[in-house]
Amino acid sequence: MLNICQIAALILVLATPAPGWAQAYPAKELLTTNTTVLGEVIRYPSTGAAFVKASVVTIEPGAETLFHRHPAPMFAYILEGEVTVDYEASGQRVYRKGDALMEAMHVPHRGMNLGTATVSILTVHMGAEGTANVTLEK
Repeated sequence: MLNICQIAALILVLATPAPGWAQAYPAKELLTTNTTVLGEVIRYPSTGAAFVKASVVTIEPGAETLFHRHPAPMFAYILEGEVTVDYEASGQRVYRKGDALMEAMHVPHRGMNLGTATVSILTVHMGAEGTANVTLEK
């Protein structure tokens, strides 16, 4: 039977990354979450096989998207510029270059470029075959 010192040593060994891991695979963590920017619990659709789509969305100065929702989780990383997102009753938020987020799913929202530079956003939709990445509000 293991004593307390042996158990502590084993936990330390198992919790320590292999030597050279950080040097061989340097990484900057962008986001760790289980909720959207508005606190919604992230839920994946179960209507079909898993399906991931990555895109770069651009919004020109003065332009805005239509109000929409995301039926499946969508990760966003702001590559360039600054985007203001209007969540109606939940207010507005500003995201800048280098910001990472899980976008709201069930709350209608629209992105607006109120600045003078083009906004570029890497989007990763994590859904299922047959599930739309975006649904427009009417």
